[in-house]
This record gives sequence, structure tokens and C-alpha cells, in this order.
Amino acid sequence: MKMKKIIALAAIASLILCGCEKPLSKKDLTYTDTLFDTVISVQILDPVDESVIKGCERLCKDYDAKFSKSNEESDISRINSAKGKFVEVSEDTVTLLEKGIYYSELSYGIFDITIGSVSDLWDFHAEQPSVPSKKKVRSAKKHVSYHNIMIQDNRVKLTDPKTKLDVGAIAKGYIADRLKEYLVKNEVKHAIINLGGNVLALGTKTDGSKYNIGIQRPFDESGQPITSIKVADKSVVTTGTYQRYFKKDGKLYHHVLNPATGYPCENTLSSVTIITDSSLTADALSTTCFLLGFEEGLKLVNLLDNVDAVFITDDNEIHYSENFMK
Repeated sequence: MKMKKIIALAAIASLILCGCEKPLSKKDLTYTDTLFDTVISVQILDPVDESVIKGCERLCKDYDAKFSKSNEESDISRINSAKGKFVEVSEDTVTLLEKGIYYSELSYGIFDITIGSVSDLWDFHAEQPSVPSKKKVRSAKKHVSYHNIMIQDNRVKLTDPKTKLDVGAIAKGYIADRLKEYLVKNEVKHAIINLGGNVLALGTKTDGSKYNIGIQRPFDESGQPITSIKVADKSVVTTGTYQRYFKKDGKLYHHVLNPATGYPCENTLSSVTIITDSSLTADALSTTCFLLGFEEGLKLVNLLDNVDAVFITDDNEIHYSENFMK
């Protein structure tokens, strides 16, 4: 399946439109784009000036320019290419990296934002994707360690010149939280932010009812949800094997890479969805729990306050965290 089709289906599956009870009014404002390696949209349900949605567009493009690994001028790319020297970056980039280090420490390194040297070997967008050689993977994974990130004020360097940042597992969450802050500042009370598999519901729908968020049935080309959850003022973030993958010689290779092996992690999970207040927290935890596997991921969620989870195992069984949505 083509990459763009997978992205579009993932976005469709998580949209709240599947749960709308009435047509959208003419006052609704929507911004749609292709950024952060996915299809995104911001939908404001309140009657506000059009300049507010234009502001969302500016923010999204600004963050994409800062965090993109493919843009040579981005903060992340400049750090990666600095060969171990300090690079002056934005406050947003420093905050994002500090958050990444925090979750790397929380997970004892199973979540690691210096996975870039490994992820560079896996091109899930190629017309004919290939499995990198064992030699290249062994070499690349030696440079994966969040301990190699050094931050001094607004300057960042990688102490191992061959270490590379890849903030794909937290950037969308960070951006969604910043978009929410911007909308609240502009007196928006009802909106939905959808950055691919990252959905942030601001408030409720205008009639006071909750948003209905679909969780995609893994590998279903129609984009139909396997289940849905009703939320208000929460973030819902999914990490799944079906989001970016290819098959080679009958084996499936997906984008959730294990820093310890350099290869896609292998366990019984097809997807993990995290529901909590912060989109960045949900983003980091969805990847962390996926890498930990079903049993250990479930244990972690059950230890955390104000965090709910939905695990879909490879037999399409649905599993909920201990105190789900209580």
C-alpha cells in the first residue's frame, strides 16, 4: 500500500467526524495540510475571526521548520550535522529535547530520541523499501544514547558526532499542546486538533457532548475503527504497526524501532492508544508502551495517574487499562 494512502486512512480513522450528530456550521474554520510526515488538520468549532485559524497554520509551519529532520535548516538537522559542536537553537527545541530526555530516562532508554542514526537506515517512504544490512544496523545502534545530548542554555550538542536526533515520537504531541495553548489564548473553547495519529480535543462539542474518537482497526484499508472512545478536553494518541510499514519476503517491517536491536520491535501488539491531558505525554507514552510490549506497557500505564490506554493485540483483541476512563 502506498505511504500516502496509509497516512490518509490513519487520519480519517481518528477524526471525530465519525461521531458528529449534526452537519458542521458555516462558522467552522478548518486548516488542513501535509506536515510532520502526515496529514494534519485543525478545526475550530467556535465563531472566531479567520485570523485565528491562520495563526494555527503559521504555528504548524514554524514548528515543522524547527523540528523536521529532512529540512537542512531546521534546528534538529543543524544539531545532527554539527559534528559534535554546539548549535544555538530555539527555546521550543530546547524544551522538546528536555522532554525527550525525561521520557528516555523514565523508560530506561527503551524510548530514545537519539534513534536517528538507526531510523535513517529505514526508508518507509521509498517506492521499493529495503531492509538495511545487519552490519549497518549494528554500527548505527552504537550511537543511540540520550546521554549523548548536552544542553547549555539555548545551545545543544551531541557528544558523539555520529549520534542523530529523531524527535518524530514526541514532536507532534508537543506541537498539539502548543496549538491548544494558542487557541485557548484566543478564547477558543471548542476545537479538534488532528496531527495524524495524534488527536487533541479542546473542550467539548458546541452542544456540550463529548467527541467520539475512532481507533483504527489495524491494517483495515477502509479506515474503519475497531472501537471508539468519547472524550472531552483530552489527547488521544495512537502508535501502531500499520501506520508506516512494508513487507519483504513475507515479513512485516514497521516504523517503531527498538533502540536495543536497531530493528522494528517484535511483540504481540498492533497498536497502543494513550488518553491523557497532555498530547506530548500521550505521544511519548504510546511509543514507550508499544516498545515495552503488552504486559509491561499495561503495568506502566496502571502505575500512572490520569493516564488511560487501549491496547490492540495482533489477534485484534481490545484490552483496556485498569481504571479506564473512570
